[in-house]
Amino acid sequence: MSAHGHAELTHEHSVGTTRLFSIVWVWLLLLTAVEVFLAYERLEVHLMITILVGLSLIKAALIMSYFMHLRFERLGLFLLLVPAMVFCICMMLIMFFPDSIRLMNLRPH
Repeated sequence: MSAHGHAELTHEHSVGTTRLFSIVWVWLLLLTAVEVFLAYERLEVHLMITILVGLSLIKAALIMSYFMHLRFERLGLFLLLVPAMVFCICMMLIMFFPDSIRLMNLRPH
């Protein structure tokens, strides 16, 4: 195998740098801090759930893209996993959130 062939093999799979992963980790930490801050605020329940689900989707996308290395994978794998994630989120919204809102209304005020 020539030196040129070896160079092709080493550049076949690119990954992020430690600096990139550190930046993503800081963003995840900031988003988590915003979620914790919002948990102590007195917002309307529907607004709170919408904001928290939106922030969780952003965090899930960052984790999937960088820490699960989907950003560096082929498009086919990405197109396989994203619809599955959307399906799981939709099922969660349909099955669990109405029940949690119902239980919230049952609490004594």
